[in-house]
Amino acid sequence: SYQRFANCYRGFYKLQPEMTRSIYDQFISQLQTSIKEEIQEVKDEGNLEVLFNSLDKIVEEAKNQEEPAWRPSGIPEEDIRSAMVPYLLKHRSYLQKVLKEKEEENRKVAESVLAGRDRIAELQQLIQARKHAWQ
Repeated sequence: SYQRFANCYRGFYKLQPEMTRSIYDQFISQLQTSIKEEIQEVKDEGNLEVLFNSLDKIVEEAKNQEEPAWRPSGIPEEDIRSAMVPYLLKHRSYLQKVLKEKEEENRKVAESVLAGRDRIAELQQLIQARKHAWQ
């Protein structure tokens, strides 16, 4: 406060009270400017403005959420299980779907191979028949 400032410089204040007030005003002004610059420098160095904006966005999104946010239970096994089980179940269903697709693809390829073998057997019989006929 100005009163505390004047008490610190009591002798000077008694001689020139107006000058003391002017010095105090300049001191406060420069101090505020210096603090604002320091805060801006810290914000710029840490990219805090972007981080604060993303934090504001997260807070706004959380306001619309009806269920409470996840909190750790303090038991690491349960925490990891609650986080991993849904992911692993989803991944398992994906893998099962891919497996069925591959099994179907393999079935079609096996049918094609069998059909090719049958055709080869027919051609071998035809060759044998023509060979006997030629002899």
